[in-house]
Amino acid sequence: MSIEFLLTTLIVTIAPGTGVLYTLAVGLTDGAKAGIAAAFGCTLGILPSILACMFGVAALLHTSALAFQILKYAGVAYLLYLAWQTIKNSESLDVTIKEKNADYWRIARKGTLINILNPKLTIFFLAFLPQFIPASAGNPSLIIAVHGAVFMVITFLVFVLYGLFASKIRRYLQSTPKVVRGIQYGIAATFAGLGLKLALTDR
Repeated sequence: MSIEFLLTTLIVTIAPGTGVLYTLAVGLTDGAKAGIAAAFGCTLGILPSILACMFGVAALLHTSALAFQILKYAGVAYLLYLAWQTIKNSESLDVTIKEKNADYWRIARKGTLINILNPKLTIFFLAFLPQFIPASAGNPSLIIAVHGAVFMVITFLVFVLYGLFASKIRRYLQSTPKVVRGIQYGIAATFAGLGLKLALTDR
């Protein structure tokens, strides 16, 4: 496995996206354990894209306008739903420590859906992973699987750090709920903006 792959993966996972925003939002409002659950869910949501790359489904999304559009608008709807939920949660904001009451499975499921409903992620892997497969490889699917697994591990570690960072900030902001609410409104606006961007995106 090349150093180029590891560095590129690190850069891609660090770059702010929907998964990062979701993990930050959860860590900020629900604490460290919930942030880890969000990181796990977002990471798990990568798996279908890797499997699609292995079995050629990504090529279908790339060539079929209808399949791409259906998945794209499902992703748009979900991002707008997340924006609404973030605003709704901010209106009844409670910044006291409540990690024990968080529904970690629900948080993880939302994170998983974020990536499953993003067709650009599947096409990204179709373009990204094959670059690191040697032309002489006897089992390219296995190589894609290994590289995909490493990508998921790095993603999880980076997202956990984001979630823990957000939870630490949350502890300092407990006495200033208006600031936390402002951050949540900003995250909600970003979710909505990403949804609009996805809606205007072609393959």
